Amino acid sequence: MAASKKPVPRPAPEAEEIYRRWVQFLDDEFTRHHSAERRAEIVRDQLHEIYLGRPHEGKRDLELTSELPGNVVSLSLDPANVTLEAEHFAGVDPAKFAERKPLLWFWQMFDRSAVGLNQWLGLRFRAMLGRHLFARMGAGVKIFHGVDLTYGYNLSIGDGVTIRQRALLNDRGGITIGDRAVIGSFARVYSHTHDPACYEKVSLIPTVIGAGARIASHAIVLAGENVAPGAIVGSFPAGRG
Repeated sequence: MAASKKPVPRPAPEAEEIYRRWVQFLDDEFTRHHSAERRAEIVRDQLHEIYLGRPHEGKRDLELTSELPGNVVSLSLDPANVTLEAEHFAGVDPAKFAERKPLLWFWQMFDRSAVGLNQWLGLRFRAMLGRHLFARMGAGVKIFHGVDLTYGYNLSIGDGVTIRQRALLNDRGGITIGDRAVIGSFARVYSHTHDPACYEKVSLIPTVIGAGARIASHAIVLAGENVAPGAIVGSFPAGRG
């Protein structure tokens, strides 16, 4: 007798419908608007609702000392007031990064919020946002909580890829991940190196992870590595490949 199929955990129907509508709304907005300014406004408004539970109120009284903490929080939810480490790198493409900076901030702040811990919603949110961030975003991709990105626009992800929680994809020089590859939790994938004699001298070298390859948890893939299709990097528990 065949074993009964385990039910897939999912939200209550009413919640699922709201989640789907929200993700679709954001997808439509980011498809419609590509300017950094408008994207920053969209992200600001969404983060105000997520973090403060109220709409963005427009001009605040910036003179009152008693309101300084609240003003700091409110202003920092707007990507226009945020600086990210990646925008200081010498190799950054200013135009491509400006278009994606609001979305990178949204990516980070979503995962740091209570709603970002909702796995069902988080998988769909990141898949949607990735279509606007990455050079390529395949179908059926699963990206779990806390994955760290650098630029996004130098990242190409194939179909059916799984990227587990807290992985780092440092795409300064370009990262390509083939179909059905798996990046384990806390893995590190790089595409740049520092000159041993001069840390400020950086070389950008594309990194490729082949189709069906598996990068184990906490494993490191260095810049310029070409992981063969189906290859395994790092250690997996005995008997599990």
